[in-house]
Amino acid sequence: MSYIRSASLTSLAMLAFAGNSLLCRAALKDTAIDAASFTSIRLISGALILWLIVRSRQTSASGAGNWPSAFALFAYAGGFSLAYVSLPAGTGALLLFGAVQATMIGYAIRAGERLLKLQVLGLLLALAGLVGLLLPGLSAPPLTGSLLMIGAGVAWGIYSLRGKGSGDPTRVTAGNFLRTVPMAAVLSLLLWQNTQLDSAGVAYAIASGALASGIGYAIWYTALPLLQASHAATVQLSVPVIAAAGGVVLLGEPLTLRLLVASVAILGGIALVILEKPQPAQARSQ
Repeated sequence: MSYIRSASLTSLAMLAFAGNSLLCRAALKDTAIDAASFTSIRLISGALILWLIVRSRQTSASGAGNWPSAFALFAYAGGFSLAYVSLPAGTGALLLFGAVQATMIGYAIRAGERLLKLQVLGLLLALAGLVGLLLPGLSAPPLTGSLLMIGAGVAWGIYSLRGKGSGDPTRVTAGNFLRTVPMAAVLSLLLWQNTQLDSAGVAYAIASGALASGIGYAIWYTALPLLQASHAATVQLSVPVIAAAGGVVLLGEPLTLRLLVASVAILGGIALVILEKPQPAQARSQ
């Protein structure tokens, strides 16, 4: 029974994460909404739904968030939206996921963890896949959008690292989302001349913030205690695949050979790195 519950919750969370890419790309491709307005509405909607979730639980768990983490969250959301002005859903999700994992793996190495030979091979394979995806050519994704999405992934990786051990994850995320609201307001004010809104774009942004982000994160944090650490890391490999499939089926995006090969290299390489957690250098020397 617990296996069914963990599998169901995990599947819903991965669908929600992939849904963020699909909703954002659909809004910026097929509606009139601008990227800054999408970001602001998404963050405000996410803050509201997470606040309601925390209030409904009425637990004594600790965690309130902080401004540096909120800024990293805002940088992720802003870069994410701006990147999806030009990137297909699957490509964007792949770049985002690769940058998140690379940031976290890089931090682990800097903190003293040592990779095994197979893990070094995986890291090189993932890097080669990223280079191959971005090389100039007819099917190469736009460079500006790619760099924005990589920056968004780095910001999300920093946000994830800062959130470790800082209290109840849902409460912390709610607090950080609330802190992004004034940042989103400033962004919208700075770019008010580019503001464009329509009902469909606003609906996509609300769905992205309230459902795919707010409720999606709450579901994920409920599922995490039921998963082993390695499983929690590897199951996220499914997100770019789901996003790419959704982009093809729902948004009519092409599935190129370059994206397929790069996906296998990047996701396969990261899987080699995270399937077996490396030991800290001090532990290995004892």
